[in-house]
Amino acid sequence: MSSIADIRVRPVSYRMPRPWVPTAPDMHLVLVEVVDTDGATGTGFSWTPTIGVSAVAALLRDDIRSFALGRGTDPQELWPELWVHLHEAGGGGVTTIAMAGLDLALWDLAARRQGTGVAGLIGRRHESLPLYGSGVNLHYTDDELRAQARRWADAGYPTAKAKVGHADTTEDLRRMRLIRDELGADRRLMIDANQRWSLDRAERALDVLGELDPAWVEEPLRADDIAGYRELRRRTDLPIAMGENLHTVHRFREAIDAGVDVLQPNVVRVGGITPFREIAAECAAAGVTLAPHLLPDLSTQVAMTLDTEVWIEDVEDAWLGDLGALVGPGPVRRDAERVTVDDRPGLGFHWRIPPLSHTTLPS
Repeated sequence: MSSIADIRVRPVSYRMPRPWVPTAPDMHLVLVEVVDTDGATGTGFSWTPTIGVSAVAALLRDDIRSFALGRGTDPQELWPELWVHLHEAGGGGVTTIAMAGLDLALWDLAARRQGTGVAGLIGRRHESLPLYGSGVNLHYTDDELRAQARRWADAGYPTAKAKVGHADTTEDLRRMRLIRDELGADRRLMIDANQRWSLDRAERALDVLGELDPAWVEEPLRADDIAGYRELRRRTDLPIAMGENLHTVHRFREAIDAGVDVLQPNVVRVGGITPFREIAAECAAAGVTLAPHLLPDLSTQVAMTLDTEVWIEDVEDAWLGDLGALVGPGPVRRDAERVTVDDRPGLGFHWRIPPLSHTTLPS
């Protein structure tokens, strides 16, 4: 069996057409290319939308590369060994984000060797999956918010998600009513607080926002406050979602035990496809709803292999093609309110390497 002969790391940045926050105009990735002893290659990526890209690249170039060289290319065998090796530097966060770059590259390599896509390699269970509209829009004006809601309605999405977290909850309610008016009463709303509230503040806010009958309330508390989620679950009947800022299967098990209704692992933040599949199995065993966070070009491919149909988050301007990160279309296609994946080899990405004009990151 082949082994890892080389690992090449390159940070890249892409200018967002509509930045999620005014202070962060670029989306940052770290491309990771693996070369095996037969000369075959696979390419993965790590993702840091605002900060941390230099730290991720350094961990990949130094500790991860030195550990992985000469080892086998099976991602499911390498991942737990690498996690143990890196654990002193942190069990999650920058550690698992960096690990994802190598894990995805190894899955890409394995699928390319078989002449199939990653979904085909693992075992496809679905031909299409449903999409829901999502936006990073707390800073939007009323007109911008209405225009975004109209885009979701025009796309036919039955469900859409918007941000809350203003100092005055009645302002959040006003803005969500505005979105509801544009979408129509037959569509569901999700609300996302992005970790902005304390426990008592969340309870008060949800008493106000409960009139919206949200499909779920996302990240009402800091992600690492599992005890707080357990107590909030006791105080409210509204469905609670979280998980995009959890990094290991252990934290997801704790969230399941705390009674969280919907768990949202991000394929990169948890460390790649290998741990994502373990987390999905935990959710299935516990009967907890799984809804992958962001990265639809990637998460759709893995979600196609799950036994249960899950929602794919269509965040505006988050698709790799929309960022100009790909040469030609990617393997994941939006078709009305659903999404499909073709069976091109590997992860199916042909990366466009941008000039360094938008970044001062090390090459």
